[in-house]
Amino acid sequence: MKVDYLRDGSDLLSELSAFATSASTDAGVMEVVSDIIASVKKNGDSALLEKTKIYDHAELQADDLRISQRRLDQSIESLSGEDVKALEEAIDNVRSFHLKSFPENWSDRNSHGAEVGERYYPIQRVGLYVPGGNVPLVSTVIMTVTLAQVAEVPEIAVVTPPNSEGMVAPQLLGALRLLEVSEVYSVGGAQAIAALAHGTESIPAVDKIFGPGNAYVNEAKRQVFGTVGVDLLPGPSEVMVLADETANPQLTAAALLAQAEHGSGKEKVYFLFNTQSLFPRVMEEIKKQISSLSHGKAIEEVLEKGFRPVLIEDLSRMAEVATFIAPEHLELQVAEEKVDFFVEKITTAGALLLGHPTATALGDFVAGPSHVLPTGRSSRFSSGLRLQDFLRRTSFIKYDENSLRSAHSAISRFSEMEQLDAHGKSVDLRVHLFDR
Repeated sequence: MKVDYLRDGSDLLSELSAFATSASTDAGVMEVVSDIIASVKKNGDSALLEKTKIYDHAELQADDLRISQRRLDQSIESLSGEDVKALEEAIDNVRSFHLKSFPENWSDRNSHGAEVGERYYPIQRVGLYVPGGNVPLVSTVIMTVTLAQVAEVPEIAVVTPPNSEGMVAPQLLGALRLLEVSEVYSVGGAQAIAALAHGTESIPAVDKIFGPGNAYVNEAKRQVFGTVGVDLLPGPSEVMVLADETANPQLTAAALLAQAEHGSGKEKVYFLFNTQSLFPRVMEEIKKQISSLSHGKAIEEVLEKGFRPVLIEDLSRMAEVATFIAPEHLELQVAEEKVDFFVEKITTAGALLLGHPTATALGDFVAGPSHVLPTGRSSRFSSGLRLQDFLRRTSFIKYDENSLRSAHSAISRFSEMEQLDAHGKSVDLRVHLFDR
């Protein structure tokens, strides 16, 4: 594998921007997804079974769609004691992290003396998509279900694709059982999103859909938005490693390799470094490590087309480029005294991993923040999954007779300016009534 690094220059940002967004959904995917959604909307369960046979190569019956409580109970047996301990450790950290961001209801008085405020309510019913095709993403169970539970969502439905034998990975089901989730469906892809949005005989429709997926899943989420809510449209995984002269080539190589093994083939790997001599040492370590990895061949293919190393000697410029790209994960493999500088300067990353010991895998699995994060430069305007995404905010207003009189004059002026006399009259009548 031969990779050359880029040098900073006037066209660097435009080149990286084109690279960052190159995984955008093509017209063919849009058309396929549109047809799948229409089919599920019209034919319900029969369409789910048909699409599952076509895309997952699994023959299911309608009764197989919902995974039985018995199977969920049995799945716990597939987890070792060490597995359960790891899951519980992650659950505790995720729950603790998101409890700290729980918004509080509040009320106050405005300038008229009226009571105003906000109240928060959990979304009634949510659908969580958990990828399980190439690898069973057990961690995604924790990173979505736990947040919904902390938000006290009453109804949680989980969809996850079966393998060619019609089975869902037992360790994934075990995690769901550990979290006491009972509504789980063996269906994936765009058809699962369509079922959650429109409902079928077996799967009641939800109010909002969450979770990562492939290009077809993301496109389906985009197309059903408005019928239901969606969290965000996370594409193939991304990592940016920002390294200075203190970086350990072995650790840097490991970080670059880790996010390339997710399996879509469209992962993005960025490497910004300020010392020319670091690059060949990192590349040598990549060659050493990749041969021992179970997904080594797939990772190598990702690096051949999805790897962008860039030499940038100025640290401020390095921060500028990182902020522009807005990567999903950003590892700061720099001297401890430089960490705060970059945290202050880089304002768009989905998740910051600070310092040499902090591997992205910590955020992926156990640290606390959800690993469902924006990709494709969308961190410029959106954030990773958080507790508030599972809540609705309702504002309230309460006027009495005195505060209404105080607002009367301003209401009249707005009514005239906007030529909406019925608005003004609705307040005029109240004031006159109370003045009798």
